[in-house]
Amino acid sequence: MLRNLPEPPDELVGRRRELAYVADALDRHRLVVLTGVGGVGKSRLALHAAEQVMRAGTRGVAWADLWPLTNARLLLATVADALDFADHATAEPLDALCAWLAGKDVLLVLDSCEHLSAACRDLLGRLLDDCPGVTVLATSREALGMDGEHRVVVEPLPPASDAVELFCRRAAATGTGPMGPEGVLTAARLSRRLEGIPLALELAAGQLTHHTLDEVEELLGSRLALSAPQAGPAGRVHFRQRTLRTTIGWSHELCEPAERLLWARFSVFRDAVDAEAVRAVCADEALRASDVERALAGLERKSLVARVEGRFRMLDTLREYGRMWLGELDETEVLSQRHAAYFLRRARRAHADWPGPAQMDAYRWVSAAHSDLCAALDHFLTTRPQQALELAGLLGFFWSCCGHLREATGYLEEALALTEEPGAVQPGAVRTRALWSLGVARVLCGEHEAAERLALACRRQAAAQEETEGALHAAYLQGLVHLLRGRPMAARFVVDGALASAEGGPFASVGRVLCRLIRVFALTAEGLREEARREAVELRRDCVVRGEWWTRSYAEYQLALLALFEDRAEEAAGHAVAMLDGKRRIGDSFGIALGLDLLASALAAQGAGGPAVAAYGAGENYWAAVGHPQRGTPELGPVRDQYESTARSLLGDSAYDKALLVSVLRDPESVLEELLDRKR
Repeated sequence: MLRNLPEPPDELVGRRRELAYVADALDRHRLVVLTGVGGVGKSRLALHAAEQVMRAGTRGVAWADLWPLTNARLLLATVADALDFADHATAEPLDALCAWLAGKDVLLVLDSCEHLSAACRDLLGRLLDDCPGVTVLATSREALGMDGEHRVVVEPLPPASDAVELFCRRAAATGTGPMGPEGVLTAARLSRRLEGIPLALELAAGQLTHHTLDEVEELLGSRLALSAPQAGPAGRVHFRQRTLRTTIGWSHELCEPAERLLWARFSVFRDAVDAEAVRAVCADEALRASDVERALAGLERKSLVARVEGRFRMLDTLREYGRMWLGELDETEVLSQRHAAYFLRRARRAHADWPGPAQMDAYRWVSAAHSDLCAALDHFLTTRPQQALELAGLLGFFWSCCGHLREATGYLEEALALTEEPGAVQPGAVRTRALWSLGVARVLCGEHEAAERLALACRRQAAAQEETEGALHAAYLQGLVHLLRGRPMAARFVVDGALASAEGGPFASVGRVLCRLIRVFALTAEGLREEARREAVELRRDCVVRGEWWTRSYAEYQLALLALFEDRAEEAAGHAVAMLDGKRRIGDSFGIALGLDLLASALAAQGAGGPAVAAYGAGENYWAAVGHPQRGTPELGPVRDQYESTARSLLGDSAYDKALLVSVLRDPESVLEELLDRKR
């Protein structure tokens, strides 16, 4: 069952009545939209409402942040990612997602829809029509305007009670200590002036690191008086928006000059980033790196940025204000270029780290930086297509492994088209890498003919440029297509030729490692088991020495398969567990699905029918999540069929079907964790 929710930042202050109302609305309506002014607490209320649903355990829950998206291009991919749907299907993306969700009971939360209203309406229209078990909770500054939409207006906190409590809690967090009776009265006056808007209260409390409570009241009070409406209570919502804008502007004025500049420049980021990224993108002669460190600490103390697990994030309302000032400073373009250039440099580093001990960190960074990497690609596509091609090529293999196939293919195809010169072979390894990355994405989607064409194009490009590494990568891709089509001898012939033409030791380059892996697969498929085992053991040993996980996991896969062929079930289970451990470390859903099939077969061969069925059920969930029926090289199919029959005979038809249903309905990650704990 899906359990994809961010951790709540803290306890919800007040809102008990609203929380109960939202819970009731979610029971009675399939589309509930929380609306209200920016900073009023829509996201926090939605998060706690979703957490209640998750704790009840009756349905899956998925959370999708839409605020990092600048346009609708990545909306579907963001929602699919939140739902753990790593699409490897050949169908249209929305069709594939709807087919996968059709039988599931899921609460989907879309946070910050206002800037993508039209696209959200189109997406939700299909999901709600085609997936009867899906309920949607959305937050937006305005209603979406859909049939059947149940709107819940989120009001500010009551100024005389909950708003005061929130302010006092945030004040205490600054280290000012508990407030006496006079301080509470001052807090109450501030809460009334701030209309009970949570974000405004938090910003005001954040100023207590540098000002006394009385100073905050005086400084803020004068600003609010100037912005007050001149007549009547009409347009109260607009006044609240003005109150928040005034408070943000006041907070901006009270920042040090370096903090104001960093606030504007920080707005270029789409998601949480580490301090290295902030320094690299925001520092220059006007804001030195040491100034960035101090300014970042100051913004954090003032509640203008939040630190989450060592990364810094700015709320979208504050980011909007910073972006406005970035435009006023005439720095939007230069910061966008710095941002894109930095993420290209980091992607180069991740690519260089792939074959060694930092591989796992590289996968984690690519995953965490996804929104900013997409923003960098969008920038390069409109300004420097050749750099877009390089970045897409560097990311393609990471993304293909970890569930972002649609983004990989989309960006690679666009960049290749923008940089194509008809009849010419482009210089350098960039285009070779991009063609190869697109081919890998195609083969994982099951598009073997397209992948083979790309392998040949990659091979021609590499030959024209005399790129040995490009030729090795092309051979890997062509060999992989041969393997999946049941032609292991052809696969071995291709990679053997490439390896013979390349100089260096067995681990001299990534291309050599990939071709060695194809050899192991081909030898297994040809029935040359002793040779396959020897080379798989050698490959695994080399990977262990270098701290590499992706190739090592597939070496374990082959050793598990070979052990099953020879009725060594316990050994097979050990290799399958090792494979699953590696694939979990890098987030490879496709590899996890394969590994669960192997582990289930090994458990059935050992006579452990119950755990085997649990593994098969979890595997079905992972296969569904990658968007297609079970796959793998052809020799896996008969093994899977044989041991599924074994597990069924161990339990009996009725017990097998019941156990399989129980496993399929459970959270697959929990089942996987239990299976790995059992075998450790």
